[in-house]
Amino acid sequence: MSLFPARCRPSPEAERGHLAGLLPGGPSGAPADGEPGGAAPAGCAVETWFSWGLGALTGAPDDPPGAPAAPVAARVEALAGALAPLPLDLRQVLSGRAALHGWRRAGQTSVNGSCRLLRTADGWLAVNLSRPTDLDLLPALLEAEIGPDHWGALAAASATRPAAALAARAQLLGIPASVPGSAAGLAPLRRSRLGQPGAVARTPVVLDLSAMWAGPLCAHLLGRAGAEVVKVEDVRRPDGARFGPPEFYATLHEGHASVVLDFLTRSGRAALAALADEADVVVESSRPRALERLGLVAAEWLAARPGRTWISITGYGRDDPDQRVAFGDDAAVAGGLVAHAADGTPVFCGDAIADPLTGLFAAAAGLASRRSGGGHLLDVAMAGVVADVNRPGSAPVCPHHRAPDGTLHHGRPSC
Repeated sequence: MSLFPARCRPSPEAERGHLAGLLPGGPSGAPADGEPGGAAPAGCAVETWFSWGLGALTGAPDDPPGAPAAPVAARVEALAGALAPLPLDLRQVLSGRAALHGWRRAGQTSVNGSCRLLRTADGWLAVNLSRPTDLDLLPALLEAEIGPDHWGALAAASATRPAAALAARAQLLGIPASVPGSAAGLAPLRRSRLGQPGAVARTPVVLDLSAMWAGPLCAHLLGRAGAEVVKVEDVRRPDGARFGPPEFYATLHEGHASVVLDFLTRSGRAALAALADEADVVVESSRPRALERLGLVAAEWLAARPGRTWISITGYGRDDPDQRVAFGDDAAVAGGLVAHAADGTPVFCGDAIADPLTGLFAAAAGLASRRSGGGHLLDVAMAGVVADVNRPGSAPVCPHHRAPDGTLHHGRPSC
């Protein structure tokens, strides 16, 4: 058995109150005990983490299943409460993609294999090489020729360099990279009321311009809450999730209309403008200037009609001075969400977990905006969402014993 400490029993009332304070409408919008999303008996966040299948995706492959030290599962339950009465299978939301692939925990390699935690001269660094262009940029990152063992070359170079400097250089080139905990304190949401509040449409139209996981999950949840969702893709840049398991893509986009446009043509941009004009909610995951080049400016769109909501999902926020790029695993590391192997080294938690956490949070924020009349620009930062759900909190630290079969034992009766 192995021993690890965790804050496993935070106050449900405090967690829901904290979340309500972040969402549009403020703490007064928090549900009362006994209502959907109200306070529930405090359970063990570590046990809940395991019940969602996340233990099998956390830790080194030869160690027992793992969990983070913060009560992350309790914060996810608060998010689920904010989405009530929408029924959620959180095991499917958080672990379903990995189950389709048959992925398992791999320690300092993400379960999908694209991201690694590398030891540096002064700590650790997460680097995500999920795109062919990331591999092409490695010689520029390392200022050296790279052989076929690109991870070996990167690990050797990282060992002699400070983590923050290497992360900054990688981001300058557009390679997702982060230092563990570097986004601590980053707000999960910045909300601005740039439009007038108005009556909420009975069946709002959601224009989904996002891709991959976080944004589409947000749109999926809004659709399940009663919205009509229209997914739009550029013919030259289809959603990368289409190249994964078809079941995963189909689940995220079930029941949605699908439109493919050529954004480089005048007719394609005109069609996009017409769709945006009809929409009540926009969900997007692009840098602001990319959509502005297509004629979509959040402030102008919100001001054009009362009651609209614009949900923007980026790695570190729309106003990030460096406009850093992020994917689920490196954003999770930036937010400090790692576990630790038996030897004390950091290991990945879950499957690109910043993505589903952000999708849940963005959907909760979008629904809260609609309930309070809309008019909001909701600037959701993936690394900030993770940093928030990973905050220590005030719950006592309790020892937990993990058996090789995954069985969990609390170290003292009070836990």
